[in-house]
Amino acid sequence: MRRGAWSAAVVLALLAAAVPAASAARAAPGPGAGPLPLERLFDNTAVSDDARPGRADFDGSGASLSAQDLAAAGWTPGRTVTVQGARLRWPRRAAGEPDNVRAAGQSVRVTGRGDALAFLVAGTSGTAVTGTGTVTYADGTRSAYRLTAPDWRTGPLATKAVALPHVNTPGGQLAGKARLYVVTAPLAADRRVTSVRLPHAAGLHVFALSVRDAGRGWTGAWATSTSGHPAVGPWSDRTLRLVVRTSAGGPRVRVRFDNTFAAAPVRIGGATVAVRGAGAAALEAPVALSFGGARGVDIPAGAQAYSDPLAFAVPAGRDLLVSFHLPGTVAAAPVHRQALQRSYLSEPGDHTADGTAGPYTSTLTTWPLLTGVDTGGGPGSVVLLGDSITDGDRSTVDANRRWPDALARRLLAQDAVPRYGVLNHGISGNRVTGDRYPGDGVSTDTAGVSALNRFDRDVLAQTSVRTAVVFEGVNDLLAGTDARRVIGGLRELAERGRARGLRMLGATVLPCGGRAGCTAAVDAERAAVNAWLRETDAFDAVLDFDAVIRDPAEPARMLPAYDSGDHLHPGDAGLAAIAGSVDLALLAG
Repeated sequence: MRRGAWSAAVVLALLAAAVPAASAARAAPGPGAGPLPLERLFDNTAVSDDARPGRADFDGSGASLSAQDLAAAGWTPGRTVTVQGARLRWPRRAAGEPDNVRAAGQSVRVTGRGDALAFLVAGTSGTAVTGTGTVTYADGTRSAYRLTAPDWRTGPLATKAVALPHVNTPGGQLAGKARLYVVTAPLAADRRVTSVRLPHAAGLHVFALSVRDAGRGWTGAWATSTSGHPAVGPWSDRTLRLVVRTSAGGPRVRVRFDNTFAAAPVRIGGATVAVRGAGAAALEAPVALSFGGARGVDIPAGAQAYSDPLAFAVPAGRDLLVSFHLPGTVAAAPVHRQALQRSYLSEPGDHTADGTAGPYTSTLTTWPLLTGVDTGGGPGSVVLLGDSITDGDRSTVDANRRWPDALARRLLAQDAVPRYGVLNHGISGNRVTGDRYPGDGVSTDTAGVSALNRFDRDVLAQTSVRTAVVFEGVNDLLAGTDARRVIGGLRELAERGRARGLRMLGATVLPCGGRAGCTAAVDAERAAVNAWLRETDAFDAVLDFDAVIRDPAEPARMLPAYDSGDHLHPGDAGLAAIAGSVDLALLAG
């Protein structure tokens, strides 16, 4: 009798251990409960150990994320990862324990002020899952938000936060990308959030939630977009010294590194900032940056790292040297390919503190890993979202003659409108509607994911952005995309920006007559896009760059004085004319 009772107890214990998610679901508070921390609401288990895949069931069919793959990506239990400027903590749960919430109207305790709510999510319905929820503020007011979670197996790689190489199932591990996403929703300005009610949306899973406030008290002084993830070096125990030109100044500085599109963490062993003297030499001794009080930082796959605020006088319109040591081997890295600025690579060793040019014996023509420099205070920033014309293709190397540079100089030389920082998010070869780089893996194509797919990262998440200019479309048209689809993409960008409170400006597409492939049919599609831009109210205003650059005698071509010679990109004079044509009052509304 005693033996039989003992056997029953063992069986019950084993069953309880085998189905932790089901037990948690029965014990979890219902939607009517008061606001609780998200972890108290976990009712699903998404992560399993490779040796015990049956301990999790993310999607209802027994499939789950691999704990080993997450660890290899740097997403370890309890670790805070920063994506799109939002700090989100990966659940502090062991594999096989409940680690996410199935959105069903639960009330979550969340506090803070910021520009957006950030959700770490994935869907498990085979397609994107959408639902609406509400935010409650300290003054008793509420606002609604709409949340869409792409599917964890089929969602776009171009917008994922991280992709893992396997899917665990009770029958064995499957090769195939498992995705997690960070999605943001706007908040009412200057109100303190006290709670968030999740949507009722079957198949929408929430792992983490926070209020994003990455930009308050800062102005973006320089930025660039990650255009791809190519092979590099390999670099091992090397220091990179990147040259960047500030558009705004201030009394404090912080820098941002992005491990975008990566599958593995990267280690920054140490970093410094200095005003540039000449070449790779600093004007004065470089000043050390810190990360959470530490000298260096490990950046998980797909995540970012911001340095701590540093008292450092950032001059406007000057070159800075941002130096960082890579102690490990880096064979592929997120880069902005077309820097049009020579930067420097050292001999082996940590040379971040060296103010001389001696150790820096090689040059770079890309900007790897570094994506932003912010300065304390200031009026905020203007983001220029574009293609190679904004990127500065065919402008003079090392001369800062891109049209965003010329616009920044104009802003610094006047007092009629705020002296905004100017953030250049042009990518050569970029399109409005189609990805050139697929958004995952090592690739030789560095023309980036589409403007639609990078808008959240390269516009909405930028530091203190106030206004955005969208100047793209010619690459879509040259690739055979029709005007209707380009217009649809431009309209969506305008709507998404305005929904977040940004002032959105559109720019007409320049002529490309004389270039191979720029046929009369392509020009007709271009004319249709420009006609829509000139008449639409989708944007707050339109900058007619076509009218500035075209040859009045041959409107399908650029004025010869503005043509770099390839009939697609303006040269220095044309880029200056573009910047000079901008009514600065339009940037401020």
